[in-house]
Amino acid sequence: MVQTVFVANESHPDEGRVSASPDSVKKLKTLGFDVVVEAGAGLLSRIPDADFEKAGARIGAAADAKEADVVLRVRRPASAEIAGYKSGAIVIAIMDPYGQEAALSEMASAGLTAFAMELMPRITRAQSMDVLSSQANLAGYQAVIDAAGEFDRAMPMMMTAAGTVPAAKVFVMGAGVAGLQAIATARRLGAVVSATDVRPASKEQVASLGAKFIAVEDDEFKAAETSGGYAKPMSEAYQAKQAVLTAEHLAKQDIVITTALIPGRPAPRLITRDMLKAMKPGSIAVDLAVERGGNIEGAVAGSIVEVEGVKVVGYNNVPGRIATSASSLYAKNLVTFLETMVDKETKVLALNTEDELVKATMLTHGGTIVHPNFAPVPAEGVATA
Repeated sequence: MVQTVFVANESHPDEGRVSASPDSVKKLKTLGFDVVVEAGAGLLSRIPDADFEKAGARIGAAADAKEADVVLRVRRPASAEIAGYKSGAIVIAIMDPYGQEAALSEMASAGLTAFAMELMPRITRAQSMDVLSSQANLAGYQAVIDAAGEFDRAMPMMMTAAGTVPAAKVFVMGAGVAGLQAIATARRLGAVVSATDVRPASKEQVASLGAKFIAVEDDEFKAAETSGGYAKPMSEAYQAKQAVLTAEHLAKQDIVITTALIPGRPAPRLITRDMLKAMKPGSIAVDLAVERGGNIEGAVAGSIVEVEGVKVVGYNNVPGRIATSASSLYAKNLVTFLETMVDKETKVLALNTEDELVKATMLTHGGTIVHPNFAPVPAEGVATA
């Protein structure tokens, strides 16, 4: 029996990415799938329908999703889209599940087996499926490009007969995947770069890219990383000490880029209005966490605003601003994950619910929410089967 993969056209107005590429379609075909791509799905990523057809896909309509065994998406499906999927279908996307109980219940009630790609464990086996890394890497790059575009001076030092233009000073807050790429990109453009992070391991990584590391390195700092490689929430006392150091350093910078996110929590506030006020007029601040509440006080999601004389850039969906590159990497993440669910001999879906990747990412299955982080907690005294 030939099974079908449906590639959806994203309905969100801020989304230019697509969940497949011609290369991923070719791979899906070798895995034994028929592939249907919704008409126009790749246009904003500069992939015309004809390119998908050349790779072996059929161009279809939204109604074709009803017959699909697997639905690939960038974002979690809306209610109308969920209603168009058949019960038992596998839906894989960046699901943004935190605080979305109603949406998860809706997918469960529809009988969907839904997977959240952003919950992929950070283990060696899953590196090629890590969408947080693939997309954050591009976001870090684009943040510097956006900052340079708003900056009214040159980034590198220029020595000319008419005088010397000093190099821009760039401060990156958060040295995860996005932050490290921001450091590397700013360095390529000739800026003098410094960075901070609460994780001890980041100090060496920052230095290896030629940037100066800035942090309060006390005992709390030395234990500020989770087993999954994320930053732990810091105490108020540490935050106060770090804020003083940050404020002093910020006053000397031309550009600051913030990247701090903690899964399932609002973005931590790193920069206050008072800190912005101390920066030079015309400075630039880019908030990559603006969709989660923002690292910068006064940042507005989807807008560029002036706060205390500083231009604060708060674009939504920064990876989607370079959709062609982002789609290519995301499609590779998806097809690599889906391949783990396909029996190599029969070339049919063979979902193993005990697989560590499945257990980490599966949100709904068999009519219920199954992920332990999101499953409803039974009322006290109520027995469960």
